[in-house]
Amino acid sequence: MNYWNMMSTPWFAGFSFWMLLILAWSLVWKGLALWRAAQKGEKVWFVALLVINTVGILEILYLYVFSKGKLSGLMGSKTPTQTPPPAMPPANPPANPPAEQK
Repeated sequence: MNYWNMMSTPWFAGFSFWMLLILAWSLVWKGLALWRAAQKGEKVWFVALLVINTVGILEILYLYVFSKGKLSGLMGSKTPTQTPPPAMPPANPPANPPAEQK
């Protein structure tokens, strides 16, 4: 049987399109999940997500269920956080500090 001739048939073209789509889907979720696990220092989850291929299912579960975080936390905050200004020292410090009582 000539396998090279079989690869040029239309079913193979459709098959490779779906495989590329699944590969892209899986890589996006795997990358996000591995990033989150590395940021949180979870070595066991990192290795499990790296080794086990579930077409994104385990990765999505990790991101939304097990790490208890939102996806927006992965990319950093889009809105700047408001920090209070530092406390200002008094305008006129006392010239002579009060003497200590013994």
